Amino acid sequence: MDEPDLDQDQDFVVEGEDLPVLLERLLGESQGRTQKDLAAEAGISYPTLNAWMNRTRGTSRIDPERLRAMVEVFRRWGVRTTPREFFASVGRPVPGPSGDEREAQLLKLYRQLPESRQRALVKNAEAMLQLSRTI
Repeated sequence: MDEPDLDQDQDFVVEGEDLPVLLERLLGESQGRTQKDLAAEAGISYPTLNAWMNRTRGTSRIDPERLRAMVEVFRRWGVRTTPREFFASVGRPVPGPSGDEREAQLLKLYRQLPESRQRALVKNAEAMLQLSRTI
């Protein structure tokens, strides 16, 4: 059974909730986890995360991959959240899927094809690559 696509669930977005409020709420739901834990697991420096939390550093230009990393950390901790919730908290729409997500989606589709169609897809991809090199 497939997992529900939490990225599409708009009910998670709390209107008017900025990033510091969102992070405070989610940390409160994460059973004893701290800002330092979040920073370490998301690959963000603690001073940077702390500055976002204390509103001494703006959040509108945070790299999308940092926002996605925090979502994944909270999900690993068992906290329900979505990228949409994080992007809304910094006043931006969710960008398209990341490179890793696109690759995972492509692989999932590829594996569902019969073997003859998989071979055809590889040939088409090779032809597209050759064509892109000449343009």
